[in-house]
Amino acid sequence: MKQEFFNFNINTNGQKLYGFTDELIQWIKKNNFKDGIVNLSIHHTSASIIVQENADPDVQTDLVNYFNKLVPMNKSLYTHTTEGIDDMPAHIKSSLTNNQITLSIKDGLLMLGTWQGLYLFEHRLAPQSRKIIFHYLGD
Repeated sequence: MKQEFFNFNINTNGQKLYGFTDELIQWIKKNNFKDGIVNLSIHHTSASIIVQENADPDVQTDLVNYFNKLVPMNKSLYTHTTEGIDDMPAHIKSSLTNNQITLSIKDGLLMLGTWQGLYLFEHRLAPQSRKIIFHYLGD
């Protein structure tokens, strides 16, 4: 049994989905992981990680638009507004999605569906530097 950690950084530039599936697959191959699990954890409360369709970019646009309608950027709706109009909406959006995802690895392959990809879902308007921890446990 072995265990590995990796700090993966993504610089964002506004609200959208930032794919990182390929980077995770490269890390798995580089370390020759065979069978196990990988846990992904984001260390932020105003961004999240999701598994989503990776074929049609309209899905990503629709997700951002939907969440902006669901959680509007209107300071009059929130008490916590210290960091700007997108501050509290970003925290709410991240609480509705994921801060951790665990996926299986079998025979060295990440077990995702044909149309699935991994994304950092940025909920803030301004550029951010985000960190996702990759944690592998297995053979």
